[in-house]
This record gives sequence, C-alpha cells and structure tokens, in this order.
Amino acid sequence: MKAMIFAAGLGTRLKAMTENRPKALVECNGRTLLEFAILKLKYFGFSEIIVNVHHFSSQIIDFVASHDYGIPVRISDETNQLLDTGGGLLFAKSLLQDSDPFLVCNVDIISSIDFNKMIEFHKQKNALVTLAVSDRKTSRYLLFDKNHQLCAWENRKTQEKKVVRESLEYIPLAFSGIQIISPKIFDYISESGKFAIMDLYLRLAAEHSIIAYDHTGDFWLDVGKFEEFESIENQVKNRKFEYLE
Repeated sequence: MKAMIFAAGLGTRLKAMTENRPKALVECNGRTLLEFAILKLKYFGFSEIIVNVHHFSSQIIDFVASHDYGIPVRISDETNQLLDTGGGLLFAKSLLQDSDPFLVCNVDIISSIDFNKMIEFHKQKNALVTLAVSDRKTSRYLLFDKNHQLCAWENRKTQEKKVVRESLEYIPLAFSGIQIISPKIFDYISESGKFAIMDLYLRLAAEHSIIAYDHTGDFWLDVGKFEEFESIENQVKNRKFEYLE
C-alpha cells in the first residue's frame, strides 16, 4: 500500500521557523516533522511513500536523498507551482493510480491514530474516501449523517455553510488531515491546476461514499502554529510512539 505526505505548503502559521526552511523540516524534539510522518507510515507497513514539495523544495529533496528508511520515498515536485491539496493529489496521479487504496496525510500532524484500523474501516465501508475526524473544538466542521456520510461543511466563524446532501440531523466533526483514498477518485476529478481537496470531496459527496472515521480519544496534534510550538513539543516529549522506538 502506498501513502502520500502533503509537504508542499508555505508554512505560514510557523513563519518564524519557516523563513529559511520548509515546514516539513521543522524539528520537534530533535526529529523533523517529515521524519515523524515517514517513520509512522513505515511502521504501519506502507510499501512506498510520495512526498510533494514546493516551498524550499530542494531542501526536502536533499533530505530524502540523504536518508534511507528502507522503503522508497519518491518526490512529487511542485517547485514551479504550488497546487494546493487537491491539485497536489492530481499532480501525483501517475505515482498513485495503480495502487490499492492509499493514505494521504499532512506533514504537520502527529497522532496515535491506528492506520491499520482506519484502512480496515475503509475497506469494510467500500468507500471512495475515508476521512479521519474527531469531536473537538474548531471553527470549521465537516457535517455527517448518521451513516457517517459527508453531507456538508461549515465555518462557524464566518457562518458560511455548504450543503451537498440533505439530512434530518448533522453530526459536526473536525477533519484531522488524514484520509484513505480509492484510486478510483482519479476517474471523477474534473478540476485542474490549483484546487483544494476538500472542495473536491464536497462535490463528490453528493453521489459518492465520502465517510467519517471517528478517532475521538486518540492523541492528535496539528503542529502548525508557532505560538503553540513549545506546548506541542512538551506534549510530544511526554508521549511514547511505537514507531519511534
């Protein structure tokens, strides 16, 4: 099974730390965020990893070339144009379309989510996409029906809401930056260039199975905000991660 790490972003929320390096190479307790992601994916048996790059792309390319993790780590090079998450996925199509369902994760997420359980859930549900979500406080929520199907998105700060499926009741859950995707998705992508993956999911959810994998209770951190970085390092330091042993 293959996996893709989204590592092309500009790291604007960590600006003080990303002025001369990409977010993927920011260190947390002596390890880069990219290494956290690669080691976890290897631990769960992924056979190949694709990393997309843009911001200080050469640094990530050199880092990957100088480390041997025992599995292929390939580069999807967006140096010439940052394509956002949806465009980045489509750009890597040739590296992913012959795969079984594959996992995609943001480089700045550190968690205890069991990828094997999530993959099994995805297969049982025969979903096009399975989204890792949890019940936590945020400004933006994905709204699901009682069958875990994605129905809508809302921003509670701006009151913006996009509904693609009507439901008598909506269950609000926060997206965790991790997803399992069937390669069939490439048959349904009509977008091109730069576009957000969540906009794609909302469009497809009207007719396809885009479902929630609720991992509430798992350890989960978004290592994206500079002002929270010291607290994040302390939380990571006090956790045991089997894939780092």
